[in-house]
Amino acid sequence: MNATPASAILPSLSFRLGDVSIARIEDYQGPGLSSTGMFPACRPDMWLSHASWLVPHFYDPATDRLRTSIHSWLVTTPRHKILIDCCIGNGKHRPSDPRFHMRNEPWLERLAAAGAHPDEIDFVMCTHFHADHVGWHTRRVDGRWVPTFRNARYLFKRQEFDRWDERRADHVPRESQRFVFADSVLPVVEAGQAVLIDDGHVVDDRLTVEPAPGHTAGNAVIRLRAAGERALFSGDVIHHPVQLPYPELCSVFDDDPAVALATRRRVLDAAAASGDLLLPTHFAAPFCCRIEGAGQGYRPRWRAA
Repeated sequence: MNATPASAILPSLSFRLGDVSIARIEDYQGPGLSSTGMFPACRPDMWLSHASWLVPHFYDPATDRLRTSIHSWLVTTPRHKILIDCCIGNGKHRPSDPRFHMRNEPWLERLAAAGAHPDEIDFVMCTHFHADHVGWHTRRVDGRWVPTFRNARYLFKRQEFDRWDERRADHVPRESQRFVFADSVLPVVEAGQAVLIDDGHVVDDRLTVEPAPGHTAGNAVIRLRAAGERALFSGDVIHHPVQLPYPELCSVFDDDPAVALATRRRVLDAAAASGDLLLPTHFAAPFCCRIEGAGQGYRPRWRAA
């Protein structure tokens, strides 16, 4: 077997914000769904109007495919190492999406290159429980799914946990989520490493869990305050940069599109007013930005690499 090229392992983005270091840990970057496969209300003129910055970095008009990324954020404070959103994972049975099915990627090697061994992770946080946000919660060892981060506390928002707990009589299944709770959430609970939390929970005096419903019922954003600097890990409140000029575009994966839209406008308005750095989970390079404008027609101001 050929060795993984060093360029595929080294973190593609790392920087400091106040007294905290942040590194992007990539699990996937490349073609995503078609424009209307992801955003049913998307129109060709939306891409034409903003082609100068959306094409080709975020959209390929020849194939009508979005360009997307799936990554975690490693947050290293003076006291702790914290992971936010744990991507797809390896060896996971995901028949509804070939991109996610039975993968074998060097995500753990990328994490190590960014400065963290799995045993050094103190907290694992997630914005929600979709398959591409919780996969690396576990890995397969001796035929069993076990927590990847054996010394970590996994902070699960109570409302989100209840939404996807397949043991509940009122559970409403979703095809894209088949197997996810069983292989990526329940093993953490059974290992005694899950901690159920609510909105307002604070980690290390720097990271605060805030409500962001719509994409899922318990969807959250995570706000970082670090020595006078601020950022927002926005998860799937906004999936793709085309939703900046067109926030009305809702994803097929939103549980409640109307609520998701209201949340997106609120988050973007607040980011535009505060100047907070927006750190989404799925933006392709350059991955994060500040927001300009308000109401309609938000614009990104990309962070220099």
